[in-house]
Amino acid sequence: MSLKNTSSSCVIVACAFFLTLGGCAHYPVNGPSSRHDETPRYEFAPEANGLNTDSLFLCLAFSGGGTRAAALSYGVLEKLRHTRLTWKGVEKSLLDEVDCISSVSGGSFTAAYYGLFGDRIFEEFRPKFLDVNIQRTLIWRLFNPINWVRLASPYFNRIDLAAEYYDEHLFEGNTFVALAQPPRRPFVIINATNMVNGERFEFTQEQFDFLASDLSSYPVARAVAASSAFPFLLSPITLKNYPHVEFQLPKDYQAGLHDYDDNRRRYYWAKNRTIYLDDEQYPYLHLMDGGLSDNIGLRPIEAAYRRTGGFIRRLINEGRIEKLVIIVVNARTVEKDDLSRSESPPGILTVAAKTATIAMEHYSVETIETMKELRRERMKAQHNLAACQKRLDQCPGSTPLPAFATTIDPYVIEVNFEALRDPAQRDDLQSLPTSFALTGEQVDALIQVGQQLLEESPDYRAFLEDLMIP
Repeated sequence: MSLKNTSSSCVIVACAFFLTLGGCAHYPVNGPSSRHDETPRYEFAPEANGLNTDSLFLCLAFSGGGTRAAALSYGVLEKLRHTRLTWKGVEKSLLDEVDCISSVSGGSFTAAYYGLFGDRIFEEFRPKFLDVNIQRTLIWRLFNPINWVRLASPYFNRIDLAAEYYDEHLFEGNTFVALAQPPRRPFVIINATNMVNGERFEFTQEQFDFLASDLSSYPVARAVAASSAFPFLLSPITLKNYPHVEFQLPKDYQAGLHDYDDNRRRYYWAKNRTIYLDDEQYPYLHLMDGGLSDNIGLRPIEAAYRRTGGFIRRLINEGRIEKLVIIVVNARTVEKDDLSRSESPPGILTVAAKTATIAMEHYSVETIETMKELRRERMKAQHNLAACQKRLDQCPGSTPLPAFATTIDPYVIEVNFEALRDPAQRDDLQSLPTSFALTGEQVDALIQVGQQLLEESPDYRAFLEDLMIP
């Protein structure tokens, strides 16, 4: 055989080897749950730890928006860290009192990093993530010939390369067991969107119970990748739905399935969760950007407040919460309108992008207003109950008030570029792209304005005055 033929044969063999290797590439699969597994569940810690208390209950919602959202959220964390207070006789920072963080897309990077590493975020997060051109880094990974071979597999895609990078360079290989053990706060809820029904999917063990799956062994990086998998740019994250053996449907879901006539909101919430119980019809689910179902991450907090079994509702009913504070960090931008200047209709890519984002922005506004309405309803109900109690005190022998009469002080605080008083500053920040590649100057501006907007918020100032913080 000639040298030329030998070389050709070697090339063919090498190509066949690498194609075979590529065909074996597979994304990490979530594992099944085990009735005998003693691994701690990833759920809200029932008891406060350290300097945290139940009485001052603080939840944060971090919106989507790429690095823009991650930096704005980081600025708010810094502001809370530097705000000192004395609560129940103990001096601490407001950050010590954060009980839960719900996040989507870009905000999930900040939430997950703080949940895993705590104060390390203030030394490490910026050089590891905010100042890194993540988009360019991921593109270079695509140019690696080894990854070409892996991407030839139908079970390995662009999102898996992204998740590997996050796992190696940001989250240090941690799985959800690192967030679950020991049980502590804040409880971080990372949210994605189910492509089948468009519903929010949260990375908590309660949600994974409906897949008969164990969340504790699942990489945090893949949850964040799912939460930030924007359509067209990245592919979905896939989860496996296992057969449900001896699964007991929680009581609030059972009640919800019978609430079609009386409470449609609860009915559809229960229905959308329980579709996974049909594991033959739904053996897999595919997750995309969490912003497609809730671009500000507020829905899980609302559910925890509304639901009978929600952790916020439970603590309120037990009389453990005195002040309930929700801070929404909304990195929403306003795009310059060029469509209306052209007579010809936009192209298919523009239409697709607008379809994915227009409704999402309107939905975000409605979600915030819904939460503010719940606050007003709570205040009104407490006022009416107090009036009833006064009348009862004047009428001995009357029926006492129910346990719901427990009074709380609720606050809903929004950090939003729209509140900036300087039009030029507002326009500059609202024109920032939704990308994972911002300059150092842009990151500086976002961190600073996150602190500024929180400090200037009338609702935040009212909260601080209530705590007697100057």
